[in-house]
Amino acid sequence: METCKVYLSQEVGQELLRRLSKIEGQVRGLQKMIEEKRDCNEILVQLSAAKSALNSVAILLLEGHFNSCVKPSIEAGDMQAVENFIKAIKHLVKGGC
Repeated sequence: METCKVYLSQEVGQELLRRLSKIEGQVRGLQKMIEEKRDCNEILVQLSAAKSALNSVAILLLEGHFNSCVKPSIEAGDMQAVENFIKAIKHLVKGGC
């Protein structure tokens, strides 16, 4: 099984890092909310926002990976890349189980 020789574009990589930095701030905010014993409903709303932001990072990463690795592999006749991509999606959807 051959691994992808091309990585994400610089633009996609920078966007992923920007989003992850924002999520890091959201998580710190959640920690502070818990320390301050804020209302549980407020915390749950912010937790939902952080979870949604992580999902958007996952989608962007999947799109970038598909375009930079999977698609070229398919064009080269390497269908193993498709199987690996599907496994990655299943892993993501199942939450790592």
